[in-house]
Amino acid sequence: MTTYLVLKYLHVLSAAVLLGTGAGIAYFMFTACVSRNLEALRVVARYVILADWLFTATAVVLQPITGAWMMIERGWMFTSPWFVMTAVLYIATGACWIPVVFLQYRMARLANEAASFDALGLSFKRAFRWWVALGVPAFAMVLALYAVMIFKPGL
Repeated sequence: MTTYLVLKYLHVLSAAVLLGTGAGIAYFMFTACVSRNLEALRVVARYVILADWLFTATAVVLQPITGAWMMIERGWMFTSPWFVMTAVLYIATGACWIPVVFLQYRMARLANEAASFDALGLSFKRAFRWWVALGVPAFAMVLALYAVMIFKPGL
């Protein structure tokens, strides 16, 4: 087994974790928010934050490390159009994801402080809207990253 194949395995695996965890987190957090069940929201928010740190953050770190190492192994140029597209999409995704993590902390805190679901108020609704508004493009960009990494336009 070559170094490249090990790197490729780790890269594909971490990409799957990134996509799968992102989709799962989004689904469970969204459904907890619209369920009007405060206790469910409290529990889900706590586990969503934990999953983001355990799985998403780990994959976020592994992706550029394994990607860059594979490029070096193959002798591919970091100035190639597909790599530039990958880097731009990855940075843009991170620019959406980082605020989403902070919004999740805010939403969890507000849920823990609220006496009832109706008491969550405007601050929670605003955080939830931002969470969706940033999460949708972040998820779309991860899907676009898959396409760019598979098809490697301009390589």
